[in-house]
Amino acid sequence: MSSDKSSTKKKYALITGGSRGIGKAIALELADAGYNIILNYNSNTEEANKTALLLKNKGAEVLLMPFNVSDRKQVEESIGKWISDENNVLEILVNNAGIKKDGLLIWMKDDEWDSVVDTSLKGFYLVTQQILKSMLRRRRGRIVNVVSLSGLKGMPGQTNYSAAKAAVIGATKALAQEVGKRGITVNCVAPGFISTDMTEDLDEDQLKQHIPLNRFGTAEEVAKTVAFLTSEGAGYITGEVISINGGLYT
Repeated sequence: MSSDKSSTKKKYALITGGSRGIGKAIALELADAGYNIILNYNSNTEEANKTALLLKNKGAEVLLMPFNVSDRKQVEESIGKWISDENNVLEILVNNAGIKKDGLLIWMKDDEWDSVVDTSLKGFYLVTQQILKSMLRRRRGRIVNVVSLSGLKGMPGQTNYSAAKAAVIGATKALAQEVGKRGITVNCVAPGFISTDMTEDLDEDQLKQHIPLNRFGTAEEVAKTVAFLTSEGAGYITGEVISINGGLYT
């Protein structure tokens, strides 16, 4: 029997914004990889419960953890409290939570800027800060940040969203250099047009004409890329941004 006491502990993956869409697909993919799942969501309890049932049917233990990722007190009282128990081992963090409030900058309201930037950027900061000490102590961890095509090239009408995601890309590259010596990798995936509820109002027939692969991507395709970045096979990849956009922007 191994003398490593941590080998008997249950290993978890935390996905923020995990109740639906890309977050849900990532949770299901990581459950297939053998991880127990901490599913964060802000307010959609109904969808979170549906996703939790699917995860349990895959044999994963599921902990539903509702909190606003941009609220320090809520983050500390939920994930901070959970991870302070040395029996809880968080192997993977996927910062997926994000919202869009599109509009031209000239007409944008403060709340439309602040809420979008805070969810993606401050959420990354607060949640990642809570889990880092544990990963650093164990010299092991995988962090994947879900950004966007908007953060790479900018999109008109999404100055707030583009700014938030571009900032997370910069933070990812910096953090990767801070924690690499402790065996922790930090990477981004940058989806383009993906078929989820966030893109259901877009004209897919018109937009796909600009995509070399001539279609929108799927949440499952994003999830499989995240699963690779969290695997042993990706142990020498850090500080990278992997685009999943059908060739739209390379």
